[in-house]
Amino acid sequence: MDPDDPAYRGQADYTPTLLRLYDPIILGPITRYVWRCRADRLTELYRQHVRDRHLDVGPGTGYFLERSGFAPGNEVTIIDPNTNVLRYTSERLPDLDVTAIEADVCKPLPVDGPFDSAALNLVIHCLPGPFERKARAVANVAAVLASDGVLFGSSIIGRTGSHNRVAKTLLRDYNRRRVFDNLDDSEEAIARMLTSSFDDVEVDTIGSIAIFAARRPHEQAPK
Repeated sequence: MDPDDPAYRGQADYTPTLLRLYDPIILGPITRYVWRCRADRLTELYRQHVRDRHLDVGPGTGYFLERSGFAPGNEVTIIDPNTNVLRYTSERLPDLDVTAIEADVCKPLPVDGPFDSAALNLVIHCLPGPFERKARAVANVAAVLASDGVLFGSSIIGRTGSHNRVAKTLLRDYNRRRVFDNLDDSEEAIARMLTSSFDDVEVDTIGSIAIFAARRPHEQAPK
């Protein structure tokens, strides 16, 4: 990705070293004690919503895909602008039929749908604002979902969240460094991003993290 692209900073830190540390540190004590939402809860989200033909946007390390309950050989498409992420996740999931595509969700997706399910898990808080750009990212995923497909995921809430002291400090630091761009991402804002492309939206908040599922993509979503 071009360093001048607005989305560059949100993905640039995902080096091979960070990816090796991500599960034991980010998905361990930071998710549990700082954002106050156990990784197990996000694993349950995957197990509840993944379907046979699945699209994962921003798969991270593949931690949740590995635990999602897919049968060996299941088709999974992963999209990320960072080739380190694509390589790491693909190598982690040798039993799945993984297609890895380097792409930015803020732009129309170069994939052949329709997909039965899609995930934007721990991604929206890393996307560059304003609200309209993040809503367009959601619309880009909706555009490649089947009419009965489901988009699910989670995102860290910004300044309106009920954060502990450490979470507030990390939010300020991550937004200052543009790792996150989520200070204006309330639970209500995330719901509006989703309802701009879906008829049926559920959003719940655990600690600092909004968890969502969206169904029935609008017919007018771009194809």
